[in-house]
Amino acid sequence: MRWMVYGAYGFTGTLVAELAVRRGLRPVLAGRDAAKVRPLAERLGLEHRVFGLAEAVGALEDVDAVAHCAGPFSATSGPMVDACLKSGTHYLDITGEIDVFEAVSRRDAEAKAAGVVLLPGAGFDVVPTDCVAALLHDALPTATHLDLAFLVQGGASAGTARTAVEGSGGGGRARVDGEVRNVRLGHRRRTAHFRDRPREVGAIPWGDVSTAYRSTGIPNITTFTTIPGVLGKLQPLTAPLLRTRAAQRLGTALAKRIGGPNDTTRARTRSEVFGEAWDGDGNRVRAALTGPNAYDLTADSVIKAVQRLADTTPGAHTPSSAFGADYVRALDGVVVSEPTAVR
Repeated sequence: MRWMVYGAYGFTGTLVAELAVRRGLRPVLAGRDAAKVRPLAERLGLEHRVFGLAEAVGALEDVDAVAHCAGPFSATSGPMVDACLKSGTHYLDITGEIDVFEAVSRRDAEAKAAGVVLLPGAGFDVVPTDCVAALLHDALPTATHLDLAFLVQGGASAGTARTAVEGSGGGGRARVDGEVRNVRLGHRRRTAHFRDRPREVGAIPWGDVSTAYRSTGIPNITTFTTIPGVLGKLQPLTAPLLRTRAAQRLGTALAKRIGGPNDTTRARTRSEVFGEAWDGDGNRVRAALTGPNAYDLTADSVIKAVQRLADTTPGAHTPSSAFGADYVRALDGVVVSEPTAVR
């Protein structure tokens, strides 16, 4: 398969390209900035292309799949999906944005007609959380409610930080009775029973509000993450401030200065996921997962997902609908606790 990493000189794109080369793969590296993509391609000994999204159709005509790593995906996903549908190129990205997932899912019929796989969210957190959601649904098919929580150590890249800032500006989101609803940011807090120890988490608007519903059909879904100490307790009070233009401008400016965790930091940090599902009869099941640093998990997942796309049914997918609930077990360093009943 001939494949491409677009946005290859970004933090995650570079990790994907480097890992691919270590595994003997030779993706085409691409992006719109020649001064950034050329040196990376020369260092790794790979072919490179320079083009903006408006020229993507022609640049993708001889490419079987593109790993789209150039955010913010709220702005870039649509044009790249357009190009992939026109060129017959499989698409995957590393977004975590609810609206991007919803937009891509609406193009399912187009993707099937074009013989193209559309797979947004091929990294962390959506791969592990989506697979945990699917495992919980398999264990409790009658589930009507689902909580998913994740924890990441080691810090964030500029792209992840910017996405978090933009997401907070939109307030809270949750799946309620099958619909994505606006809720107060931090509207719920709970204890998540991660594999290492229980931790307090607060509700945030994250991609699983969309993807877990597509994967399981569970109509009520809330996503959570750890919010340290007093910040967690103050989250509902400070949330309105995060939506102001001044806070968004400041947050975006600060996010651009973040470099992402280095090799040493990633090697000594990990990610965790917890999920709990329940039904109207009082039945509850829980599952948890531990994995490597979120960025290493993402790079590993992107490469393995690309290699599976040719055998995937065309259409718009979530990770578990594309590859099955057990896909996450194929990722390096991931340990999954089987769903267990809560008494």
